[in-house]
Amino acid sequence: MKKRRTRSVAEEALASPPVATVQLPLPLLDVLADTRTAFFGLCLEAGQEVLVKMMEADRTQLCGPSHVPDPQRRVYRRGKVTGEVTLGGRRILVPRLRARSVDGAEVALPSFAYAAARDPLDAHTLDAMAAGVATRAYRRVLDPLPPGRTERAVAKSSVSRRFVALTRAQLTVWLAQPLADLDVRVVLIDGLHFRDHVILLALGIAADGQKHVLALREGTTENAAVGKALLTDLRDRGLDLDRPLLFIVDSGTGLRKAIRAHCGRAALVHRCQIHKAHNVLEHLPEAMRPRIGRALADAYALPNATLAERRLTQLAAGLDRTHPGAAASLREGLAETLTLQRLGVTGALYRTLRSTNAIENLNGLVGHFIRNVRRWRDGAMLVRWIATGLQDAQQRFRRVQGYTAIPALLRALDRHQVDPKKEVA
Repeated sequence: MKKRRTRSVAEEALASPPVATVQLPLPLLDVLADTRTAFFGLCLEAGQEVLVKMMEADRTQLCGPSHVPDPQRRVYRRGKVTGEVTLGGRRILVPRLRARSVDGAEVALPSFAYAAARDPLDAHTLDAMAAGVATRAYRRVLDPLPPGRTERAVAKSSVSRRFVALTRAQLTVWLAQPLADLDVRVVLIDGLHFRDHVILLALGIAADGQKHVLALREGTTENAAVGKALLTDLRDRGLDLDRPLLFIVDSGTGLRKAIRAHCGRAALVHRCQIHKAHNVLEHLPEAMRPRIGRALADAYALPNATLAERRLTQLAAGLDRTHPGAAASLREGLAETLTLQRLGVTGALYRTLRSTNAIENLNGLVGHFIRNVRRWRDGAMLVRWIATGLQDAQQRFRRVQGYTAIPALLRALDRHQVDPKKEVA
């Protein structure tokens, strides 16, 4: 049987989607005379014509053809009013066609509901704030409208209120996000200082090398109470703190005390070697710092923890007589600066985890995000802005360098045994 290669008119109609035809009047091209709006103005006027045609198509589908009696009709045409739609980070006024049911209830037209949605406006506002646009300059960065067009939601107060509402809602959702599905075994904790406030951040590294912002907590210092509150939040949201974890922190004693109290002996703490070297060098005169700095770097570069500890102990002994403050600073928490060597971490992963640089870089991104804020009204405003900056930065996270060695680190953590006779600091 010979196959038919052409389709009937009915088949063609079924295969083709419905098309709305729009005729643009020739005077519409007059908008091109304005050099500031030019093609954007033409697209705006043409888009409004298209939207009206789409709304009329929706009404025809709901109400049936115009001027055709239908006793079964349940929805009726009801003229038009002025409505608002979202366009390029603003709200503009356009004609809105209306329809009502037989009982008098307003019936929404899908095409207008789509055009009037505020999600694109909200997204544009957040993107503008992330790009560093100040609320007072928001209107200036938008494409100019043709003369006679009214725009809304672009004033400084409107943008500010919208940003506050959006960030408050995002913060509420983010702070309640469960963490049980994240296979996080490495946690970096550091504080972001703002005058009278300190925002304690927790950054997790998963088994696949991906970084995740886990939580934040506001306080006045990096003390044990703020650290315990941060760890309690992590536990309540599902992060397993009872299995062996590696915490990477700076030199704060309160934070280490909170980790020991909240996570027990299974938690291993690695203190940032860069912070330790900085603290030691601060006790020395300028002339001695290059030599002592090289000695510290050489010791920390050794893969053998026992040898590295011996070198550092000898260096402290050499400083005892001339600069006892530097010697005491070096001995304080010395063993915790060599935790990675004891776990056998080397190469690129060692260079990544030996310091809190990963979270320090995140702090820098947050600082860039909030650079336009001139006055912090309260701690709640600070937390909202920092949380929004963290979420924006998280979208650009990449896996940590040396992530292929993370499985070996996890095996070392699982083999970790703590001597029950050893005192916990």
